[in-house]
Amino acid sequence: MKHKEVKAFSKGALKGIRVIDFSRYIAGPYCARLLAYLGADVIRVEKPSGGEDRFVTPLYGDTSALLSMTGLGKRGLTLDLKSPDSRVIVERLVESADVIIVNMPAKVLKRLGLDYDSLKSLKRDIILTTQTCFGHDGPWSDWAGFDGIAQVMSGSAFMSGTEEEPRRSAAPYADYTTAVMGAFGTMAALRQRDQDGEGQHVQTSLLGSAIGAFSSAIIEQETLSTDRRPDGNRGQTTAPTDIFKTRDGSIITQVVGNGLFSRIAKVIGKPEWIDDVRFESDQSRAEHRNFICETVAEWANQFTTEKVLEELSSLGVPCGPVLGVTEVASHPQVDAMGFVEAITPLSSEGKIHATRIPLDFSNYKSSLGQPPDIGEHSEEVLKEIGFNDSEIQQFINSRVI
Repeated sequence: MKHKEVKAFSKGALKGIRVIDFSRYIAGPYCARLLAYLGADVIRVEKPSGGEDRFVTPLYGDTSALLSMTGLGKRGLTLDLKSPDSRVIVERLVESADVIIVNMPAKVLKRLGLDYDSLKSLKRDIILTTQTCFGHDGPWSDWAGFDGIAQVMSGSAFMSGTEEEPRRSAAPYADYTTAVMGAFGTMAALRQRDQDGEGQHVQTSLLGSAIGAFSSAIIEQETLSTDRRPDGNRGQTTAPTDIFKTRDGSIITQVVGNGLFSRIAKVIGKPEWIDDVRFESDQSRAEHRNFICETVAEWANQFTTEKVLEELSSLGVPCGPVLGVTEVASHPQVDAMGFVEAITPLSSEGKIHATRIPLDFSNYKSSLGQPPDIGEHSEEVLKEIGFNDSEIQQFINSRVI
């Protein structure tokens, strides 16, 4: 597979917007990364020893797989927020900014002067975008938390496994959904500011995002009290939706509606199913899902993955192979979509293959950019906000930056 090397971009819908990113890990940094993708000048602020996310899934030195997703296209400033001397820098950063992104509990924001009231006193039209685990209200609002906690509290981990063994998703979807919602809310707040000149506080939470992603199941339960129990990979509202073993791997199908069901019935040699009253609707097929899925499983197990996918796709039945992590980047469809690109961070011992933002425009092209080294742009940024060489050297000597 060939990876193309890219350089940082300098234009986009958010060109001219400055974002100060005080956040860590995924939800906040990826929110800021999305804004950088659209052309915003994003300044990543981290402690002088490097943010925690630099060392999660390490690749080379202080460059991690996580940073290679969330830190691309940003500039880097180190700052010891615990030092009283950092306050003057924070104030000037805020005065120069349009958006502040922080993913800390409300009490911590207040202590650091990064709460909305404190920020607004420095710049009236500032936009503060925050990500927390449990939101800013309620008895758990000051509790810390990560993606997995939101997943299990949304009901999705319970329904994804078995009653004896709930299973969280290995993909941190609550984090990334929160990031996308934060970027969406930030852009809406910027647009509203264009109209009324006012800033605002945009709030997102991991638990809220996880519940939103699993909302149809929660709505059904609250409305009909269905009390569904987990059934592994098998869909419960239609059939056949399941993962099926083939002779040399596994595939998934997702069949919704009578049209798709009639197609898969023909593929597996069961045309009589089309007029069978037991299978006349999604609901009735869901009630007989065990019989349907077991029959499809017997059919799929006779053939290779390639053959099963060929047969299903030939009639337009939604399907795909179950890929291992070692197979994803080299899959011809993934390769054709150009999701993996090569970058060479300054501190790395070699190129890193990072994934691009899964978003395409007909009139805008962007590149991955680079994850900043620790403090790579500290002096540059401080000069931009009005500090001279002597003052910057003093900050360095006192280890504020």
